[in-house]
Amino acid sequence: MSPPAVPHIVVLDGHTLTSLAAGDTSAEEPTWNALAELGTLEVFPRTPPGQVSARARGAAVVLTNKAVLSAETIYALPQLRFVSVLATGTNVVDLAAARAAGVVVSNVPGYSTESVVQHVFALLLELMVHLSAHNQAVHQGGWAASADFSFTVAPTIELSGKTLGIVGLGSIGSRVARVGHALGMRVVAAHQRSMHSVDLGSVPVTWMPVDDLFAQADVITLHCPLTDTTHHLVNAERLALVKPSTILINTGRGPLVDEPALASALDSGGLAGAGLDVLSTEPPAQDNPLLRAPRCVITPHVAWATREARHRLMQATVANVTGFLAGRPINVVN
Repeated sequence: MSPPAVPHIVVLDGHTLTSLAAGDTSAEEPTWNALAELGTLEVFPRTPPGQVSARARGAAVVLTNKAVLSAETIYALPQLRFVSVLATGTNVVDLAAARAAGVVVSNVPGYSTESVVQHVFALLLELMVHLSAHNQAVHQGGWAASADFSFTVAPTIELSGKTLGIVGLGSIGSRVARVGHALGMRVVAAHQRSMHSVDLGSVPVTWMPVDDLFAQADVITLHCPLTDTTHHLVNAERLALVKPSTILINTGRGPLVDEPALASALDSGGLAGAGLDVLSTEPPAQDNPLLRAPRCVITPHVAWATREARHRLMQATVANVTGFLAGRPINVVN
């Protein structure tokens, strides 16, 4: 069945896409204007789980980021024809149920690659150079009180010559490899099924088993999808393999890491540091052990969220909806 000529479009959780920066009223922020031209538009900043069905009722097109569209919800929405996920990951939608119900599901691949890669190295450089600690010390008078022109509060370490271990060489992992190589790092990567099709141009990559990567790398960064196989990829056994000077970066998915095991490794000095943009539960519980672990830099799942990336996400979402309404859906995942 085709969607109506003037479809009703519902956005279940639009807050992070258009108003992530608190108090930012800049005209440069993304807007829903282009989407509103495609039908009657209703935007909810957030939708609690118990209200998803009620808010989506009557909609031909639903956009969601984290609001879950379960099989039960999909079957309760007979007018639903198209779902566009405001992200690359599609685990919030029951794809099999959508297919059975004749609902097309699209996502937005690749919009955040540059943003995430930038954040990977922001986390890494913070742990290697301790910018925040030095800045704080200066503002607290430490440099002014120093007898010397150069004032340090922690050792700073070069990336050049270090081994960068990448788990997952998709679009983000490949870009991380290029940047790491440009900084003088040796790039190693975990074996993956598609490794022979990965083209990194002039960047040399040494492929090895995951355990060997953990044992050899000075920096380990995670860019693989979350699956049954990769759940707790970073666990006590693998953390026992790493050098005490190793740094772990995770901008992928929180459950890739066994958080108590990582906290224990940091507490014991078995790991030099961790830079995390994702946790297993978001927002985290107050008793998450990583919130109190030493040498652990945590940002609140913002690696994807530069203004430029959110503009790309909005533009691609409008293209997804436009394509579907024209009978030529794109970025289809089911």
